[in-house]
This record gives sequence, structure tokens and C-alpha cells, in this order.
Amino acid sequence: MFSLAAMLVNDPQAGFCRDCLSRQRAPGRRCEACGSPRRTGHAELYGLSVAHVDCDAFYAAVEKRDRPELRDVPVIIGGGRRGVVSTACYIARIRGVRSAMPMFKALEACPEAVVIKPDMEKYVGVGRQVRALMQALTPQVEPISIDEAFMDLSGTERLHGEPPALALGRFAARVEKELGISVSVGLSYCKFLAKVASDLDKPRGFAVIGREEAVSFLAGKPVTLIWGVGKAFATTLERDGIRTIGQIQTMDRGDLMRRYGTMGDRLWRLSRGIDERKVDPSHDAKTVSAETTFDTDLAALDDLVPVLRRLSERVSTRLKKGELAGRTVVLKLKSADFRIRTRNRQLADPTRLADRIFATGLDLLRKETDGTRYRLIGIGVSDLSDDARADPPDLVDTGARKRALAEGAMDALKAKFGGGSIETGYTFGRGRPGRDTRPEIDGPENNE
Repeated sequence: MFSLAAMLVNDPQAGFCRDCLSRQRAPGRRCEACGSPRRTGHAELYGLSVAHVDCDAFYAAVEKRDRPELRDVPVIIGGGRRGVVSTACYIARIRGVRSAMPMFKALEACPEAVVIKPDMEKYVGVGRQVRALMQALTPQVEPISIDEAFMDLSGTERLHGEPPALALGRFAARVEKELGISVSVGLSYCKFLAKVASDLDKPRGFAVIGREEAVSFLAGKPVTLIWGVGKAFATTLERDGIRTIGQIQTMDRGDLMRRYGTMGDRLWRLSRGIDERKVDPSHDAKTVSAETTFDTDLAALDDLVPVLRRLSERVSTRLKKGELAGRTVVLKLKSADFRIRTRNRQLADPTRLADRIFATGLDLLRKETDGTRYRLIGIGVSDLSDDARADPPDLVDTGARKRALAEGAMDALKAKFGGGSIETGYTFGRGRPGRDTRPEIDGPENNE
């Protein structure tokens, strides 16, 4: 017995309307039922089940939803003039504003933009609502960041009474109706091409890349489209005369591996649309971190220490709430000329304590206070695990247990009276030279 999806594979007329969700089999530019131009059609449409879902300009979309008067106004989410752009709405993007752009450049490009400081607590809440709607379709949901995830809807056709493509179209419409934001969907047979597809038709997109067209579709694309090819590696490839994926498709697999090691094998496979990675619902967060950009560049250790302490406390709070611990402490610094320094140290055992995170970060920071002026500092932990084995008794540092107990008492006071009810000697009475960002759980391929 064949499923509807199997019967309609390679049907050049297969399609549906993304507005009224009626199935469309006849050719035409507009929906036969409602007249909408938002038709999706593809020969393999009903035979594909791996999707990448990405919220459109997520932070800005949430703010516009909550403040309707901003609907037709360019909106930038980020810090003050010394900060960077977290995201920008599509109106601002048309004017040249981009994520991670320094704020002063963004405001030069779009001086009439409304700048809003990020409200991570609100965004996380909306992200969880989107995730819940995904999980109503399939348990195979792999979060990538707060606003994007992979989904595998294989085997869900009988449950939903429709092929995955239609279920995803219904999901996108539900997100708009119930949550007031929009998403873009990429549908394919593997994660790599699903991710590529989700960027093809933003915003409110629904793009499909099938098996039959994968190689020809990729041939003319730049090598930077391949996951893992950043600026540095792209420069190396260009130096070797390789600029397009099509050039890689003509190369021998062994030659690529001899030149570029394991990355050469990845180039060979992904250039041909070969990606065997499965959607993994157990995908864990990579890092818990917090950072701040200063209004004025800082160089002195005495100025940097209180900021580092506050950020360490924020990371610790997030770890404790998530019942997580991390074994590697990572210090991040950005100099006045935008050069980034990262330093890390692995601990003997996982920690979730602000005291240990701060002490390790401070030791790393001391080595970097060489007169360089910094515009940003961040602290985080990686190599995450549950907190069952975190912070065992330290036989060498006999004061560690007392500090841990004191930190627990401080946590209790903050929970009862608020986060600002008690401070350590590192932060009490000090100025707040930067704009602290809330700690976030960072994941790979975080591309808003």
C-alpha cells in the first residue's frame, strides 16, 4: 500500500496555497480557491520530510507585534551607539542594516530607525511557544537557537492526515495567527539543503530543494554556502582558485582530503548534496554565556573586574536554573579595533558557581590587561552537563566550601528580595560602564 506522499513524488504539478492551504495541481500563478499569489509547487514536494524553520527577524518581529505603531517603521534591536545590532527588521535591512553591525554604522545607514534594547526574557518565552507548536507536529525537533530548529516529519503523514509539506504550511499559518510573528520554512531531504532552502524566500518563505536538482542547484553557488566555510577558509580556497561549489563537484575526493583534511571530505559530500546527519532532538546547548559592550573603552583591570564579576553571576544564575554545569570557562574580549580574543581553561570538574567562574575568568583576564583598550568583555562556560557532579569538595582550597555556602545564601536572598538586593565587594559601589546583555544559550548555525 502506497502513501499519498509516495504516489505524488515527482509530480510536476504538486503544490498548495500557503494562505488557504488548499491543494493545487493545475499550473498557474495564483491560488484557484482564494486568488493568493503565495503558491508552493515542486515535483518532489510531497516526498520530502526534513525541514529547517527560522523565525523572520525574530527579535524585531516580537517587538513590532507588541507595539503595532512600529509596524511600518525601521526597527533595530541592540545596544546604544557603542553596541552592535542584534537583529533588524526587513525595512531596516533594505536600508543596509545587518546583524552584528556596529550600532553607529547602522544608524548612519538608517538614522530614522527606532532602537530597542533586547528583552531576552520575552524572546525566550516566544521561542518556547514556537517550539511547542513544532513538537505538536513531530517529536523530532532539533533546536539550533532561540528562533530556529530542524524538524524531521518522516512517518507523520498518517498522524496528520497530510504529507509533511502541508503540515508545515499549516504550522507556519498557525504561528502567524496565534503568535503574531512569521517563519520561513526550508524543505528538503537533508539538513544542509533544508537550511539553505529556508533562506531562499524570506520573509514568510516556503522553499523546496529536491534530490533531482540538488547538484545543479548547488553548482553556481559560492563555496561560502557550505556549512563550515568561513571567511578564513574561503580565502584559502580562493587562493587555490576555488570560488564556486561547482568547481568542487569536479574535483576528486581524495585530492580534496589531501589538501584540506576532514574539511575536504565535507566539501566533497556537501557539494553533491550528501548529508547523512540526522535530526537529533537530544541536541544540547553548547555554551552558556553573557557579555557586555562598554560605552567607553576600558583597559584597567580595576575597571574590568566588577563587570566580569556581574557577568559571572549571570552565567551562574542561568546554569542553576537550567540544572547545568560546565567544565570549560571561556573569556571573550573585543579590543577597540574590533579584534576578538578568546581564552579558555578546563577545570578539573564541572562548575555552576559564580565564584569559580569568576576566579578562573579573572586569572585569564589578568594576562590580557596589557594596556589594550577593550570595548567588550564576555564570560561563559562550555562542555555542558547536568549538575549532578558539579563542584565537589576541594581538598586543596579549604575555603571553597565556605564560599559555595555563602553563594547559596546569596542566591536565596536574591530569589526572595530581587537580584539587586545583595552584591559582592567586587561590584558594590562600582559604576556600571557597560550595557550588560542577558546570558544566552548559544548554539551552532545561529543565523537570524
